[in-house]
Formats: sequence, structure tokens, C-alpha cells
Amino acid sequence: MDEVPAFLASEYEPASPERAAFWIIPCPLEKSVSYGGGTADGPNAILNASLQLEAIENGLAPGRGGFHTTRPVNCDGSMEAVLCRIEAAVERALEHGAIPVLLGGEHTVTLGALRAMAIHARTKGQKLGVVQFDAHADLRDSYEGSRLSHATVMRRVVEELELPLAQFAVREISPEEIEVREKLGLTHYDAFFLARVGLPEKPLPEDFPENIYISFDVDGLDSSLMPATGTPSPGGLNWRETHFILEKCAEGHKIVGLDVVELAPIAGLHHADYTAARLAHLLMALAQNSQQPDHTKKTDQKQ
Repeated sequence: MDEVPAFLASEYEPASPERAAFWIIPCPLEKSVSYGGGTADGPNAILNASLQLEAIENGLAPGRGGFHTTRPVNCDGSMEAVLCRIEAAVERALEHGAIPVLLGGEHTVTLGALRAMAIHARTKGQKLGVVQFDAHADLRDSYEGSRLSHATVMRRVVEELELPLAQFAVREISPEEIEVREKLGLTHYDAFFLARVGLPEKPLPEDFPENIYISFDVDGLDSSLMPATGTPSPGGLNWRETHFILEKCAEGHKIVGLDVVELAPIAGLHHADYTAARLAHLLMALAQNSQQPDHTKKTDQKQ
């Protein structure tokens, strides 16, 4: 396997596991993709593109807390075996007091991460909520004969892990998934709603947990901004909308884990890889900010 650079190693010396605020965990999983392939190459593309980022994002420098990039998770074998390895990798990050940052890989990786996050939250007497950005609801019970799939991942999260879920930018959904939403009363702001009505001042419910995990499928972005994904869907979010919604979700909450998934690199199309890398960096900046007692005052600060 070719050597892969550490995240933003062009700006920061990679931190030791014990001293890093963020553990970047590459998860090159590609088993259940149903249209365009290539997600196995997503983590490497993000890491390579990160070398072109600047150290400051949103007025913050999350790298000052330390980035530790782990070896890629072994994604050979059954889906359940891979999820167990991802769960173990995230558990190690949490044991070191770090915020886990998964780079996918297909969206199924999120289930492995959230299994570890849910156990960690329960042992500390805390609650955990999940905020999903995605063109699809991913709430099917089974897809192409499997209950462990990119199309079922959030169904497993809400049923297996019993975690509250808020969805943003969905614009392709099945009747089954609409029924699940209604039955469980899931919070959702679909792309059509956001375009026609807009985002409320407080998008997350009052009783939504303070600690949140953000799962960002890059097809939540508009296909003009993010063509390098299995199902590039028109009608998605632009960069400024994405930034604004993420900031609103972070207000009054702590981002304790995150992922950026479903990048399927296209040779020579650098802007998509760079966008995914910058998205990961932005999420880490917001996570860093959210850990501060007065984080709602620090958004867009200048240095």
C-alpha cells in the first residue's frame, strides 16, 4: 500500500495519539454502493487534497489542537467484521480524549462509528444525537438483500442504537422511508423545504441532545459542487448554505464526532477532492469551536 500523507501535514506536524485533539480515521469501504463506484479511493483523495488547505478555516485553526491520522481501517471481509474494526478504531480515539473524524468510504462506516459513540455516551451518562447531511434518507430496512448498507445505515442508527436523528438536504426518498420518518417523528429539513422556506433560527429540537455527531454524505452538496460521488444529485446545498446550517446546528451543542463519506474521486477533477477535504476541515473547526463555553460568540472570528 502506498504511503498516504497525514491530514494537513503541509501545515502541521502530525501529532502523537496522546496529544491529538482529532483522530482522522480513513475507512476505504466499498461494498454496497449501488450506482457509481470509487468510494474506496475517497479517504486517500481527501488526505492528499488536505495538503493544499490553509491552516485557518472559519477563523479557527483546529490543527493547533493536533491531528493524528491513523492507518486505514482494514475493510476486507464481511460488512459486520469491517464495522467491528471501525467501532474499535473510534473507541481508541475516544479513550484518548480525541474527537473521531472518519473519512469514507461508503456511508455504512457511520454505523460502526456510532456504535462506539453510543456506548461511550452511555458510560458517561450522556445522550447523543445524530445530524445527517445527505441527498438520501438512508432509512430503508433492507437494500439489495442486505440490512447493512449505505441505504439502510440511518435505519440501523435509529432502531439499533435508538439515537435521535435530524436530516438535512434530502431530496430523494422512498415511500418506506417517509413512513419511517412519520412513525418515529424524525426531524428533517429537505432540500425543497430549505430552498422554498428556509432554515428556522433553531433547526434542532429543544430536547435534542447537547452532544452531536455530524455525518456528512458529500452528495448532500449540489452535484455542480460535488460531482465525484456515487449518485451526484442536483438540487443540493451550496457551500455557503452548508456552512450556515452547520453553524446553526452547532449553536448550543458540542460536536463530539463526525464523518465525511461517499467521495468517489474522478481522475483530474481536483475541485471535488479539495471540497471534501475542506469540508472535513470546516467540521473540525466547528467542533473545536463547539467545545468552548462561549462558542456561539466565536463564529466567523478573524485572526
